[in-house]
Amino acid sequence: MSNRLANEDSPYLQQHKDNPVDWYPWCEEAFQRAREENKAVFISIGYSSCHWCHVMEENVFTNKECADILNRDFISIKVDREERPDIDKHYQEVYMLLNRRSGGWPTSIFCTPDNKPFFAGTYIPPHSKEESIEGMGFIDLTRLIADKISQNDEQLLKNADEIENFLNHKEHPKEATVLKEDFAKNFMLQAKNNYDTLHGGFSIAPKFPHASTLGTLLAIDKLYDDKAARAMVITTLNSMKQGGIYDLVEGGFCRYSVDDKWLVPHFEKMLYDNAMLCELYTTAYLTYKDESFLHVAKECADFWHNHMSENNLLYSASDADSEGEEGTYYIYSYDEVYEALVKEGYEKIDELLGKLSISKEGNFEGKNIIRLKDENFEEFKEIKVTLGKLRSKREYPFVDMKVQTSWSAMMIKALFVLGNIDNSYKTRAVNYLDTLLQTMFIDGKLYHTTLIRKTPKVEAFLEDYAFLSCALVEAFNATQDELYLIKAQHFANSALEKFYDKGTWRFSIGEFETKAEISDNTYTSSVGVIVDALLSLGVLLEDDKYTHFAFKTLEYNSFELARRPVIYPYMLKQTLRYVKGERVIKSNLKNLESNAYELSSLTYPFVQKKASQDEGYMICGSKSCFANTHEIDAINDIIKKSF
Repeated sequence: MSNRLANEDSPYLQQHKDNPVDWYPWCEEAFQRAREENKAVFISIGYSSCHWCHVMEENVFTNKECADILNRDFISIKVDREERPDIDKHYQEVYMLLNRRSGGWPTSIFCTPDNKPFFAGTYIPPHSKEESIEGMGFIDLTRLIADKISQNDEQLLKNADEIENFLNHKEHPKEATVLKEDFAKNFMLQAKNNYDTLHGGFSIAPKFPHASTLGTLLAIDKLYDDKAARAMVITTLNSMKQGGIYDLVEGGFCRYSVDDKWLVPHFEKMLYDNAMLCELYTTAYLTYKDESFLHVAKECADFWHNHMSENNLLYSASDADSEGEEGTYYIYSYDEVYEALVKEGYEKIDELLGKLSISKEGNFEGKNIIRLKDENFEEFKEIKVTLGKLRSKREYPFVDMKVQTSWSAMMIKALFVLGNIDNSYKTRAVNYLDTLLQTMFIDGKLYHTTLIRKTPKVEAFLEDYAFLSCALVEAFNATQDELYLIKAQHFANSALEKFYDKGTWRFSIGEFETKAEISDNTYTSSVGVIVDALLSLGVLLEDDKYTHFAFKTLEYNSFELARRPVIYPYMLKQTLRYVKGERVIKSNLKNLESNAYELSSLTYPFVQKKASQDEGYMICGSKSCFANTHEIDAINDIIKKSF
C-alpha cells in the first residue's frame, strides 16, 4: 500500500511512495503530530538521480526493522532537495555546523519534536557493524534517539537549543576593502596551488569540473594574456573531453569523477553541469579556436535536446543507475564490443579497442568506460554509432522530468552563446526561453519547479530570478528584442525587492529565510549571477541604480573576495568586470546579426551589443561612446587602447 508520497508531484518523492516507512512530505501536519505525540522528527533529503539515495532506500527504507522503528517512534519526512532548495540549504548548514565539513546526499537529519536539529548524517547503513562515517548503524542510532526523546533527555534538548541559537546568529563580514584588479593575482596563486598539473582540474578524487573557476581563468587570460591561466583551462578541458566524465557515445557530462584522471564518473547527468560546461566549451572555442571544444559544446546541447527535453522544456537530470546497478547503461564488456566490430567488418580490432581504453580486464569493475587515448582517432566517428547500437538494447536510466527555472535558464543562456556560432542554437534557445516563461511565470508570479503538464506550486528563489535575468540579457544581446531586456529588468527588480538587504542577499524568504552564499559550490552562486545581471542592466539601460546595487554587493563581500577569491570565482569575475568596465558595441541590427561570430570572438570578455542606426560600429563605455569604425577587425585594437 502506498504512503502519503503517492500524492506528490516530485519524481524523488514518487520513488519512495511504496516504502514501508510512513513518510510525510514537508508539511505542518507532520510537525504538529510530532509535537502532540512527543516524537523525534527524521528528515531525509535527496534527489531522484542520486546513487547513494537509492542505496539508502534499498538498505534502510525498505528494511522492515528500520521502517518499524521509524513508524513507531518517529515522524518521518521526505524532501526533494531540487524541489525545495531552501529546506536543503538550511539543513546543509546544520550538517556543516555539526560535522565541521560539507555534507551531501542523502542527508539524514534528526530533530526534537519542536523541529530543533541535533544530529546530521548522510548515508547511514542499517547495522553498526558496517562501515559508516557516522559510526553507528541506522537501527542502533534510531533506537538510541527514540529512548532519549521519550525520556526528555536534558542534554540532548540543551544541545538542540544551542544549535538552534547558533543557526539564528547572523555574522557580518569584516571591514570592506577597495575593489581592485589585484584580487586576480591572489586568485591565480590559489588556483595554481589546487591545480592538478598532470590531469587538469583543481582537486584530488573525487574531482568536479569547477566550471566557474575555469570560466574565470579564461576571462583572466583574455584580460591579461595570462599563459598560466590559459594552460589550466586548455589542459583541463582537453583532459575531460577524452571520455569518462564526458560521455563520448551520446554526449553530455556526468556529475563528477571518482578518480583524479576523469575516467570513472558518478554516472548521473545534471542539467546545470551540462549547461555550465556547454557555455564554457563554447567560450573556449571562441577564444582558442579549437574545433574539438565546439564539438563538445554542440554534443552537450544536442544530448539535452534529443534525450532530455519535451515540448521545448528541459528535464533536470538522468540517473546514475539502471537495472539496479550504477553505470550499467554506459559501460561495455570487451567481448560485446569486439564481436560488434567484427560484424561491422573492422580490422586490427585489438588496436582499435586499445585506443578506446577497452581491455579484457576492464577499467571499471571488470567492464569498460570509453576514454580515447588518441585525440586524433578518426575511426571513432563510425565506431561511436556501433557503440550507440549496443546501448540501445539496454534499459535507459531513470530520467527526472522535473523542469526547473534556474537550471533551464542556465542552458538557455549557453545556447544563446552557442547561437553566435550556429544560428540553429539561437532558434532553439528562443523556443526554450519563451516556453519556460509561459510555463513558470504565471499571473505575475515566478515559480521554481514543476513537472511537464503540471501546474507549478513552489515559488521561485533567488537563483531563479538571477539565472533567468542573465538568460534574458543574453537573449537581448542575441536578438535585440527589447521585450527580453524589459523582462530581465522586471525580474531583477523583483529580486531586489524580495531578496536584497544592504549588500546581502537572501536565497529564500517566507517559511525558510536563508542567506544566499557567495561561494560557487554545486553550481554558480546565485549572488554572483544576480550581480552579473545587474551590471548588464546598468550599462544596457544606462541606469546607475543597477550598477550601484551590484557594487554594494561586491563591496559587502570584498574582504572575503580579496582573501580567498578561489572560493568565489564567479563573483571575482564580476569584480574584475566592475573595475575594468563594460564595453558596448552599437551598430545596426543587420551588422550585429551577420557578424555575431566575430563580435562574440572579441578578446575583451565584458562586451554587450545594442542595436542603433549606425552603419559602422560605435564602441562605447558605460557613460559615453569614444570611437567609431567600419572595420570589424579594428574593434579589438580600439577596445584595447581604451584602457
